[in-house]
Amino acid sequence: MEEVIYVGSDHGGFELKKHVIEFLKAKGYSVVDVGPFSYDKDDDYPDYAQKLCENVARKGKGILICRSGHGMAVTANKFKGVYASVCWSPDAAARAKRDENLNVISLPADFIGPEDAERTVLAWLDTPFNGEERHMRRLGKVRGIEGQRAKHQR
Repeated sequence: MEEVIYVGSDHGGFELKKHVIEFLKAKGYSVVDVGPFSYDKDDDYPDYAQKLCENVARKGKGILICRSGHGMAVTANKFKGVYASVCWSPDAAARAKRDENLNVISLPADFIGPEDAERTVLAWLDTPFNGEERHMRRLGKVRGIEGQRAKHQR
């Protein structure tokens, strides 16, 4: 089964989201738009980050888009099994995937144009996680922290 890429934004990333979705579909990727489906200047990024992350936590990858990318990334990292960061260039996205094995990237619509977004997304999708011992050890510690926090939040 082909892995699904979930894509979501708020109003600040709405236009770039439409572009990224069409680009990915043209490249043959299976894409699910989690919203918004129309422009609403009063929408809130946590609502769309939550929709995306609930899906990604089960299976898949995600692309979130807001003005700075930060709000979406902060929200995404609240979900167990979701590892997100702001990516603004192909190099940043490739390193994030290679070293941290991110399953969600957050694009900053105010700082990245459509073509750079395309290259950034492809770099993230095309870069394999390197699985080096040091990265595995560090990610294991992150999962340990995540598990401890889940116990404390009950």
